[in-house]
Amino acid sequence: MDGRLVEAFKGKRILVTGGTGSIGSEIVKQLLRCEAAAVRVFSRDETKQFNFGWELKGEFGELANVRWLIGDVRDRYRLKRAMEGVEVVFHAAALKHVPSCEYNPFEAVQTNVLGTQHVIEAALDAGSVRTVVGISTDKATAPTNTMGATKLLAERLMTAASLWAKNVRLGCVRFGNVIGSRGSVVPLMKGQIEQGQRVTVTDKRMTRFMMSIPDAGGLVLKAAVMLGEGKECKGGEVFILKMPALRIRDLAKVMITRLGGDEEKIESIGARAGERLHERLLTEEETCWTDELEDMLIVEPEFQREGVEKKPIEPSKYMSDKAELLSLEGIERLLEEAGVFER
Repeated sequence: MDGRLVEAFKGKRILVTGGTGSIGSEIVKQLLRCEAAAVRVFSRDETKQFNFGWELKGEFGELANVRWLIGDVRDRYRLKRAMEGVEVVFHAAALKHVPSCEYNPFEAVQTNVLGTQHVIEAALDAGSVRTVVGISTDKATAPTNTMGATKLLAERLMTAASLWAKNVRLGCVRFGNVIGSRGSVVPLMKGQIEQGQRVTVTDKRMTRFMMSIPDAGGLVLKAAVMLGEGKECKGGEVFILKMPALRIRDLAKVMITRLGGDEEKIESIGARAGERLHERLLTEEETCWTDELEDMLIVEPEFQREGVEKKPIEPSKYMSDKAELLSLEGIERLLEEAGVFER
């Protein structure tokens, strides 16, 4: 475990909203490895909490420092109680599936927008919270669907709150598809192949940015440390995690090759409601206000910009259709590192 992360979170009291989801649960695990004093897992689903508890017990043994809190970010009062005495907040709760948000737009607004505002208000009112990190998506960049639009608003709420937050630093982390996350393309394809079904691809031209769950969790924690230290960041930043881009049809080919399916069974079924062909990690405007590090980009909030533009970052590297795409061999290595082929 990175010594800087251990030093930052050891002995801390931490709340993770959406703590049983793909990203939230990974954040919880990494915080436990950092010896956090208490990790409060806040989510709506008691079954997921039960199952996750058994998973943690298998890795860490009996845990006295995990608190299981049933609640919804739509509920201000419940969040207020959950936030008492907390020092760091990771806000991963969200409605994330594009078609679901497209067909239920106000539900997406209530969770992704109002829920985020509730988290912010509870954190600022608690008096003990020093750092809040929201989890966003590349779909928030020049959004074309409901999910992306609500996540863009969530980012802006975090940034705006930094204007008047006295002792709290808030920021967001933006990344693309996470390999193995619930409902994502990799487990879907794996299930189709194992059951002898046709492998469905919405459009053969489609490209996406992808990274593994552990990489995503680790870089979220790193962003929290940078915010909390206040040396590299002042609050309100958007941290954009770098990741490789690939063609979804190539992903299907690699999955079939490794799992024994039939490449002729790849079938294009057309884009789903709200789905776009390609993604981008930052907008043209953001390229002028972005610092580029080895593993992430940091977009400065508008209220911190000094009037002199920085040298713009080349945007094509961060557009999935223009970036250098992974080869089939590169995709296979990425999937192996993510543990996709493990039995």
